[in-house]
Amino acid sequence: MSRPTCKPKSGIHKNIGPLLIFKSNHQTLNQAEKKYTISGYITESGSGEHLLGVSIYVPELKLGTTTNDYGFFSLTLPKGNHEVIISYIGFGSERRQVNLMEDKILSIALKPSSENLDEVVVTADERIRESKVTQMSTVQIKPADIQDIPALLGEKDVLKTLQLMPGIQGGSEGSSGFFVRGGTPDQNLIILDDAVVYNSNHLFGFFSVFNGDAIKSVEAFKGGFPARFGGRLSSVIKLDMKDGNKEKLSGKVNIGLISSSALLEGPINKGKTSFIASGRRTYADIMARPFIDSKKGNRTGYYFTDFNFKIHHIFSPKDKLFWSNYFGQDKFYDNSVYNDGDKDKSRLQWGNITSTLRWNHQFNNKLFSNTSLIFSNYKFKLLIEEDFEDQQYLFKSSSGINDYTLKTDFDYYPNSKHTIRFGANATRHNFTPQRLLLKDEFNSDIDKEQELNSFEGAVYVEDDWKLTDKLSLSPGIRLSYFNYKDKHYINPEPRLALSYNMKPDLAFKASYSRMNQYIHLLSSSGIGLPTDLWVSSTDNIKPQTSQQLAIGVAKDFFDKDYSVTLEGYYKTLDDVIAYKEGASFLAIDDFETGKNTNWEENITSGQGWAYGAEILFRKQTGPLTGWLGYTLSWSERQFDELNLGNKFYDRYDRRHDISLVGIYKPNEKITLSGTWVLSTGNNYTLPNQQRIANAVDFPIFNNDMYSSFTGTEDFTTQRNNFRGETSHRLDLGIQFHKKKKKNRERIWGVSLYNSYARRNPFIYTIEDKNYDSYAPKPIEKELIRTSVLMLIPSINYTFKF
Repeated sequence: MSRPTCKPKSGIHKNIGPLLIFKSNHQTLNQAEKKYTISGYITESGSGEHLLGVSIYVPELKLGTTTNDYGFFSLTLPKGNHEVIISYIGFGSERRQVNLMEDKILSIALKPSSENLDEVVVTADERIRESKVTQMSTVQIKPADIQDIPALLGEKDVLKTLQLMPGIQGGSEGSSGFFVRGGTPDQNLIILDDAVVYNSNHLFGFFSVFNGDAIKSVEAFKGGFPARFGGRLSSVIKLDMKDGNKEKLSGKVNIGLISSSALLEGPINKGKTSFIASGRRTYADIMARPFIDSKKGNRTGYYFTDFNFKIHHIFSPKDKLFWSNYFGQDKFYDNSVYNDGDKDKSRLQWGNITSTLRWNHQFNNKLFSNTSLIFSNYKFKLLIEEDFEDQQYLFKSSSGINDYTLKTDFDYYPNSKHTIRFGANATRHNFTPQRLLLKDEFNSDIDKEQELNSFEGAVYVEDDWKLTDKLSLSPGIRLSYFNYKDKHYINPEPRLALSYNMKPDLAFKASYSRMNQYIHLLSSSGIGLPTDLWVSSTDNIKPQTSQQLAIGVAKDFFDKDYSVTLEGYYKTLDDVIAYKEGASFLAIDDFETGKNTNWEENITSGQGWAYGAEILFRKQTGPLTGWLGYTLSWSERQFDELNLGNKFYDRYDRRHDISLVGIYKPNEKITLSGTWVLSTGNNYTLPNQQRIANAVDFPIFNNDMYSSFTGTEDFTTQRNNFRGETSHRLDLGIQFHKKKKKNRERIWGVSLYNSYARRNPFIYTIEDKNYDSYAPKPIEKELIRTSVLMLIPSINYTFKF
């Protein structure tokens, strides 16, 4: 669509292009002058949804700000006439002429652009860009990108989309588990509407717990962490739910191959109170029933479900209330009945519950606050029950964590050069590393529980300070506190970020951050499976600590709306933990006596190093959008009690990661998308030697164990001594959109995961190549690669109303 343009006045720089700039009747900023403040909220037209990260910019003064997490902004300017430009990716820009003779409220409702096909003309002064922002090592994902990118079995996944960004690496093939700059899963702080989510995976890691239909924004911090975040070493993944449509009832239904979801949002009291509810359930258990033994009483299946619910109420323009809730659960069940009447039952169940009550209050046009009450729960349960020949056996094991948190945050805008944030939080942790119940007619009953409580708190202050037109600083300090029984930890966590504009569109950036982590995940899998246990720092187990230094450059290409960022980082980790050799999540030595091993005795601590470089080339507007990301990285660990005390590469140390993402919308009816990824293989510990298992009995054979047959046992001389094969794949997708009456829309989506059927390794196993139970010699071993995700097509149907 053509747009009217105005010829700029003489004297205006030619790069301004078609923008109409009004001359301000004010003095320069360096002169003492009366100043006033414009403040307000930016919302989405038609729904009233508050928009975060919207750019508010005054081109002639080269001053600007962005809306906070609740759509609020404040900008202090000299007295006089100013043109204010409000812009946001995916929305049309607004230009307002403001005659600033007193403090003013400027509340804007932005209209969504037509799927970014008809973007407003982009110019150098349109909005605040990557080279103008002090913060570095962050990535933002638009919910629209999550919906457009092809996905495994059509399940649109927030975390898998993040894996396509440099520095954020996936686990095994198809897994939604992720690792950031050499960290581990528990070192990622995942926040949903201020509540911590402890287990982010469904289906043993194949899908994440987040329903993309209910998500408003996704932001990931890989380094240079603002002081308001703490408690983890490697990343912060911040997700915000939609608030609900305040103007009209709307919804969405999605039907896929293995799951379906539904969303409904609308006003309870139009313009004042809104709600949003979304749910999702897989029906893999229902679809599998015809292929499973249908004998009466026999039943086997697996399913996951999640549910989001949120209410938003506006008491007044300065007071708002939000109540957000999430419930998610995975469940595997098996009931078997045999011909002789014997039966057994097993259950494996895990899930999260979060609830957040938040109150926003605007004290004046420069001070904004948010106070939250938060509950977060994670629980894992295992049940095995057998009834054979009137003999009963019962085994139950569970673990979990409950968090109760109070936090308050303030945003203060004293003038156009400072944006100050400060606040405090306090969390009561209640851990159950293990609850064990064992009933066996031949042994004594066991009923034991490990439980511990701890307290975590912090205060912080940070400032985004524009020293000059070229130099910006963001200093911050966080003081964290942790208490377990009589042990107290108090740790300062300094943060600093700077940005220097060598040119208007080119900036040099650097950051330093120190982080402490007081709760830990005991993981034997490395990918965040439900058997991993959350535990607390104690008087014996120190907090984990990291320090990260990053430097980089950011370049914007204003005329094409491209951006390029290049970063290098170096991170050290101290007091990281791992299981000792042979230890597991079942912290019990002897099932007959029930003797328990304290979980602290099962782990060892050490140190780590992570370093590398990342590049991201991105285009966010126009018919063709997408990005190219590349990561070069190293991740090392060292433990006195592992690998003979020598350094070794971490399991998910990967030398190279490449991701190419493209989304093309030639018109409103078709969306074409594709992703190509390549990554160096994971590290595995494989046995590479054999030794005599029992020198006294050798070569006398018996029928006990395989090692007794051969008189040998396998062992390894080095941890993570084998690197798997390089993986790569191409995913393709196409969506057909059809607009209907009353703003309704029908979408058919077809995608192809791993379209050229690459046999990427999912797991490696070792099998005997020439097994002979009577051969008194070492048996030759064979390494077997198993691939499971090859050429997976999917189709889904979506209806919006």
